[in-house]
Amino acid sequence: MTTTVATPATQAGRQPQEVSDRTRAENRLGMKLVAPALVVMLVVTAFPILRALWLSFYNYSLTAPEDRQFIGIDNYVTALTDSLFWRDIGMTVIYMLVTVAFELVIGFAFAMIMHRVIFARGIIRTSILIPYGIITVVSGFAWQFAFTYQNGFINGWLPFVSADFNWFGDTVPAVIAIMVSEIWKTTPFMSLLLLAGLAQVSEDMIEAAKVDGATWWQRLFKVILPNMRAAIMVAVLFRALDAYRIFDNIFVMTAGAQGTESISFLTYRQSIEQFQLGMGSALAVLLFLSVLLVAFIIVKLFRVDLAQARGES
Repeated sequence: MTTTVATPATQAGRQPQEVSDRTRAENRLGMKLVAPALVVMLVVTAFPILRALWLSFYNYSLTAPEDRQFIGIDNYVTALTDSLFWRDIGMTVIYMLVTVAFELVIGFAFAMIMHRVIFARGIIRTSILIPYGIITVVSGFAWQFAFTYQNGFINGWLPFVSADFNWFGDTVPAVIAIMVSEIWKTTPFMSLLLLAGLAQVSEDMIEAAKVDGATWWQRLFKVILPNMRAAIMVAVLFRALDAYRIFDNIFVMTAGAQGTESISFLTYRQSIEQFQLGMGSALAVLLFLSVLLVAFIIVKLFRVDLAQARGES
């Protein structure tokens, strides 16, 4: 029997309805409520952003502040023509893609458990969310200890790994260790966002699909996931932007050694360790622009009509 369930994807061909006066009033009210927080954020962040942009045009070192020289876009040219910059960009993209992919799958499984469980729901939800409540630096140190071959337990738990295998002795295993710590720490956040999306899926639509003879996989891919498209986009967007700026776990576990450095860590190293505020500011601006590019790509890939998701059309 063929399952025919109305989803946002199947409704795409319908003519959009005009936005009601009530919706316009709600939008205006929402803008008024957001405006104070937006003004405060702009006041707090505007100066650091403009200051970083201004410093990026100078050859400015804290070791010789009196020798500051205006060099235009030379810092940007140096960064964009340096193989180290592009290597760190590539490593950052790998961190983002792998961790977000695993977190999306595992987080959705956790969200389904939290949504469907009946007994001890509060305990189960709290247990799943515990890792997210732990400070990143603390979890980084814990995972660094777990992966050390002298005292850690990871080598003893994995039968295909020798007892004296050094996870931090080469690029690939070191990156895997960092990714594991990142996935363990932030998957609960992904599951929390997806749980909110699951709560918006109509149980009547799922029951109708069951009556039509749809299997569990058919209900998942034809009913649940299409109606969670907006929630999935938000979850992926938030986590991708956060993963793209990965710093804490790298700083704690490898300090950027063995080719594990990200673009955020490169910015830190130029600004804090080498006192090159001009180059560090240029890298910070490039990081900011690349984050905007990542956000733009994700929104375009999902192509979610947020107005339709809110039921306005």
